[in-house]
Amino acid sequence: MKSKLTSRKFWISVAAFLGSIAASVAGIVTEEKWITIVGVICGMLSAAIYAAAEAYVDAAHADSIEDEKA
Repeated sequence: MKSKLTSRKFWISVAAFLGSIAASVAGIVTEEKWITIVGVICGMLSAAIYAAAEAYVDAAHADSIEDEKA
């Protein structure tokens, strides 16, 4: 868990998610439905991009371990 807290990918994802929440709240307050929709979509995308980046890093790490064993 400590490695996640020092990960730049994690903190960028957290910042993007919080920014998306702020945009969604601003959209709700100003009654602009498109701002709310964009905020929600960006929040989901930030989580998906983080998951994809972590999957890529994990796959690359697993490949390097297999290469060392061979």
